[in-house]
Amino acid sequence: MALRFVLLMKNANFEAKKVKIQLYFTMKLNRRSFITKSAAGAAIFSIMPREVLGKMGGKNNYIAPSDQLTRGLIGVGGIGRSSHHFTSDQSCRLVALCDVDQKHLDSAVAAAKQKWGEDVKTYHDFRDLIHDTNVDIVHIATPPHWHGIMSVEAANAGKDIFCEKPMTRTIGEGRRVEEAVKRNARVFRLNTWFRFKDTFYGLGTEVKPLKKLVDSGLLGWPLKVRISGATGFAWKFFWVGKENLEVQPVPKELDYDLWLGPAPYKPYNIHRTHQTFRGYFDYDGGGLADMGQHYIDPVQYILGKDDEFPVKVEIDAPQQHPDAVGIWRNITYTYADGCQIILEGEGFESEGKVPYIEGPKGKVYKGFECTIPNVQQIINELPDPEERNTDFLECVRNRRQFALNESNGHHSATIVNMGVCALRLNRTLHFDQKTQTFINDDEANRLVNQPMRGEWGKLI
Repeated sequence: MALRFVLLMKNANFEAKKVKIQLYFTMKLNRRSFITKSAAGAAIFSIMPREVLGKMGGKNNYIAPSDQLTRGLIGVGGIGRSSHHFTSDQSCRLVALCDVDQKHLDSAVAAAKQKWGEDVKTYHDFRDLIHDTNVDIVHIATPPHWHGIMSVEAANAGKDIFCEKPMTRTIGEGRRVEEAVKRNARVFRLNTWFRFKDTFYGLGTEVKPLKKLVDSGLLGWPLKVRISGATGFAWKFFWVGKENLEVQPVPKELDYDLWLGPAPYKPYNIHRTHQTFRGYFDYDGGGLADMGQHYIDPVQYILGKDDEFPVKVEIDAPQQHPDAVGIWRNITYTYADGCQIILEGEGFESEGKVPYIEGPKGKVYKGFECTIPNVQQIINELPDPEERNTDFLECVRNRRQFALNESNGHHSATIVNMGVCALRLNRTLHFDQKTQTFINDDEANRLVNQPMRGEWGKLI
C-alpha cells in the first residue's frame, strides 16, 4: 500500500497545531484488514491525535475504527428482515443490502431509512456486496442453496461471515466452507445458539445442565438422544413441497435466474420461492433441514462429538418425490461407539413416557426430570463446561473463533444432510468419517457433491 503524506507547515518550529495531514490511498484495501493487520497502519494512526481524526472531513463525531464494525446483509425478504437481524447500531452498522427481488430490496431500504435515518448501499448481485471495501461482515440470510457459495466467496474476499442455518445444503459444500474459512483466517458464525444460551425449545431446560450431567458419566455410556414431539420438539412438516406445479409467469421484480443460481432450472412457480422454498430438495430439505441444526447441534455438543460424524443413518419414510420434500417417520443416526440420535417425525408414536437422553445408568426427561436422585444438587456441584466465545462482534475484533463456527457447524450440518440423503434415497447409508463420503454407494455420493448450474460451481 502506498501512502502519501503532505505536510503543510507555516514555520520551521513544526508547531503541531499548524500541521495538516492528508492521507491518500492509491489502492483499494479492506478497511478492517488495514486497521487490524497492518503494523504500519497501526503506527500511523497511533501518532495522529483523536481530535485530528475526528475533524477530518469537517466532522467532530469520531468513532475509533476498531470500535465500529460494518455489515452487509444478503437476503432481506424473510429472516434477514426479522427484528433480530435487521439492526444497526454504533457497534455494528448495517451499510449494505442485497436481494434479487426488487420489492424486497426497496422495502428494506425504506425501513432502514425510517429506523436509522441512513441511506444504505444496495446491490443486485451478492458478489458486489461481498467485494464492497466498506463491508466487514457478510450476513447470509438467503435460501440454503446459496450458503456454501456465498460463504466461500466472502472468506476468499477477506470478510467475516454470519450465516443462517442450515450451514450448507450439501455435505461437500460444508467441507469447502470450512476449508475456505480456515485458509483465509476468517471468523465464522452459524446462527443457531442453543448450545450456549436460552431454553432449548420445548425441552424446558438449557443445554448447560445436560452437558454437565453427560460429562460426569452418571448416565453411563453409550447414550441415546431422542428428538421428537414427546420430548418437546416439532419438525415443521408444513414445509413440504407440491408436485406437478403449474408454470407461472415470473414477477417483473424478481430475477428468477439469479434466485435459482446453482440450482437446476425449473419453471417458475411462486411456491418454489420466498416463504415456501424449503419444501424443495433443490433449495433446502423441508422441516428436517429447517430445524435440524437447531436441534442436533446442541446434541453434538452435549455428547462431546464436535469432531465426529455418525457412521450410519437409517430411515423410515415414504418414498420421496424427486423434487418435492415429503414427510418421514423416523431417522436414526449411530456413532462408532454406539451412541445414537433418534429423530421421531410424522405418525411416529412412542409408547409411554419418553426420555430425551437415556443411558445404562439413568434417564433424563423433558423439563430436566431425571431418574438419578438429587440430580439438581449434583449438577450444581459439578464443574461448569469450558468457557466459549459467544460474542460474535468481539470475536471479529479480537480474531477469535466463535463458539459455533465453521468446524463444529459443519459437523452438525453434515448430520442433517446425511438424513436428507437417506430420505431422498429411502435407504440406510454408511458414512466414512475420514473421507466424508458414503461407503460403497455412488448414488448417495452424488448427493454429497451435487453438480451446479452454469458457472456457479467454479466459486466453491
